[in-house]
Amino acid sequence: MPKLKTKSGAKKRFSLTATGKVKTAQAGKRHGMIKRTTKFIRKARGTTTLSEQDARIVKKFLPYG
Repeated sequence: MPKLKTKSGAKKRFSLTATGKVKTAQAGKRHGMIKRTTKFIRKARGTTTLSEQDARIVKKFLPYG
């Protein structure tokens, strides 16, 4: 069986934790920070883990993750 290719966009945006969860950056912080509340900006700091439904899709794009 041939090797599976990893989706290039997925390997740049997602990484897997040791327990198999999908880690990604927080959404909504690229532009338009003036209209965002300070609370939103503070809570969107760092990284987050995807929900189980979304993680199932992303794991298909990262076969060797």
